Amino acid sequence: MKLRAPRAPWWRILLVVPGAAAVIALLWWRGPNWSAVGDAFTIVRWQWVLAAIGFNFVSVFARALAWRTVIRQAMPPPRPSFLLDFSAFSVGLFANAVLPGRIGELARVAVLNRKLPGRRGAWATLIGTVFAHRIFDIVPVVLLIVYVVLTAKIPDWAISSLIVFVCVGAVLFALAFAVARRPQGGVPVNLGSVRRLLTMARHGLGVMHAPLAAVGAIAFQCFGWLCQFFAVYTAMRAFHIHAPLPAAGLVLVLMNVATIFPLWPGNVGLLQAAIALPLIHYGVFYARGIAYGIGLQAIEASVGVGFGLLFLAREGLSYTMLKVMPDATQAEMPEPAGSVEREADGARARVPG
Repeated sequence: MKLRAPRAPWWRILLVVPGAAAVIALLWWRGPNWSAVGDAFTIVRWQWVLAAIGFNFVSVFARALAWRTVIRQAMPPPRPSFLLDFSAFSVGLFANAVLPGRIGELARVAVLNRKLPGRRGAWATLIGTVFAHRIFDIVPVVLLIVYVVLTAKIPDWAISSLIVFVCVGAVLFALAFAVARRPQGGVPVNLGSVRRLLTMARHGLGVMHAPLAAVGAIAFQCFGWLCQFFAVYTAMRAFHIHAPLPAAGLVLVLMNVATIFPLWPGNVGLLQAAIALPLIHYGVFYARGIAYGIGLQAIEASVGVGFGLLFLAREGLSYTMLKVMPDATQAEMPEPAGSVEREADGARARVPG
């Protein structure tokens, strides 16, 4: 499958310009004392930074295991090794950190697909596994939001966002479950874009037909989010912010809300404001909150960017190649039902030894 650059970047411009203007206006209206922001970095306790990075690494490892669990249910053998899964996952994290949009989701699919030559429908199935992996995020997110609502000091402007987040998540999970339970059947040749994406999702959601595997994937995701929660909390200690655990939960929720639609790399600026504003309710000065937001984003990105660069070189890919990922609707569809066994037999026959 050939890589191509996006053909219609105008829609991205229409979204980025108003978003950037809103961030600039927000920072102008509630602009921090930048001298105080700089001073906050002079008192950072680096042992807490290292602890936060460690929690972040364990979080990435657990989420990669969750994705591997989904892949093992969606694809017939032979399947990629865990090292290859982790390599692809790390490249995806790197792409999400340095590029706008969710390019990383396609990047991790591309890394795995290159290692599966001759596997018809592998690209489409892997895209489906990414969708399923993201759907399983809904469970820990809802648990986190419930915890935050019951324990944290939530700003009025954030309540509506959390309600919308929960409602959309519940609808997506219900839709995913319905799509997964739909009979597979044959795949029409002339699929429209929407039906094509739903077909990919159904193949990736095959894990829902195996309750133990689904529970395992959700457990890995929950553990990954728990580690990320402690990464946020320990990063607070690094910046001498002694807010309670519910404040860390609130920060984690709002930073994920702020990056749902990454209009530019990392949504820098918007993310820092989303972190600093709620911390005011915990007596944290706005400037220190902005500094903490900058530091937290750097900590969150350190593992993804570090391992992403390492595995990007290992896979022989370049930064430029990440920007020309193929569109999901170009993917070759999986074989119709009844042919999976034949594909598995043929794939096993091609494996030496």
